[in-house]
Amino acid sequence: MKKAVIVFSGGVDSVCVASYLKSKYELYGITFSYGQKANREINAARTFAKKFGLKQHKIIDIGFMKELYGDSNVLTSSKRKIPSKFDYSIVVPIRNAVFLSIASAWAFTLNASFVAYGAHIDDNHYPDCRPIFAKKLESAFNQGEIDGINLGLRKSIKIWSPYKEGLSKSDLIQNGMKTLGDSIFKTWSCYSSKNNHCGICESCNNRKTAFQKAGIIDKTKYLK
Repeated sequence: MKKAVIVFSGGVDSVCVASYLKSKYELYGITFSYGQKANREINAARTFAKKFGLKQHKIIDIGFMKELYGDSNVLTSSKRKIPSKFDYSIVVPIRNAVFLSIASAWAFTLNASFVAYGAHIDDNHYPDCRPIFAKKLESAFNQGEIDGINLGLRKSIKIWSPYKEGLSKSDLIQNGMKTLGDSIFKTWSCYSSKNNHCGICESCNNRKTAFQKAGIIDKTKYLK
């Protein structure tokens, strides 16, 4: 079975992507601690990595990024309030480029040919979720290893996301529900780290909407 590296946050998107891919690939999960407020997603990632039986699961501490990001975005800033609907303050500067760079470096060392992350068509507000961005990164990374690829020492990689397939968040949830059942409600989407999902941040609202569109009763515990 071919190897794939998946950026595995522990959120409903990445967990459903793992569910979508696990019958086709030997999965290696990589989770990033970058100073995000929502550090509970890391615990969810650990739980689902075991549930899926990922070949390896690495949690990479890049907490130094919090200092670099400063107050540029609400997800790492302790001073800024998280909005209830999309605002550009939610965008962490080229976060997916940072994640995919490290994930792709691991993929090259594993001789994996596939790198996946959970961007979908509802993420159209985020520039680093769009397929054109992933395509350019893929080209650059393969160019960066072109001699090794030509020598047969490396495999060229494909960077894939559900966005490339035209899949929405609700599509992912419908697919994931088939294999995950009610454990899907243990994924973590909230931008905060309370005991339960806050129910009012942009990510919680997106989660609620996606379950509704998927025609699935949302059993996630929300504070509001």
